[in-house]
Amino acid sequence: MAFDLNKSIDIIEIMENYISKVRPRPEIMHNIDLSYAIENQSIILNEIRPYWGNPNEVLTSGYAKSTFVKNKNIWKIYWKRADNKWHLYEPPPNVEQLKDFLKIVDQDKYGCFKG
Repeated sequence: MAFDLNKSIDIIEIMENYISKVRPRPEIMHNIDLSYAIENQSIILNEIRPYWGNPNEVLTSGYAKSTFVKNKNIWKIYWKRADNKWHLYEPPPNVEQLKDFLKIVDQDKYGCFKG
């Protein structure tokens, strides 16, 4: 189930503000860029890079994900491991606000999100 309209508007505002702050400088965006996607109840942070074997091909890879659990009113946090699957992040595995998820990604204490 997708987010309701009001929650979607809030999420888009938070995410657009966040991405505008963390995106690389314009002169290097052709080498690396950041974006986000909303998929059902999840927000996925993506890294965008040219494919190393073909610079005309662009790869989009998720590096952090948060899924809203409506009945608990929490956001679960996930990171993508070397097996290319999402795994629950610990600690903490969940937060109450989307902004808290973004703070955890920025701090990246354990090198899970940005290597």
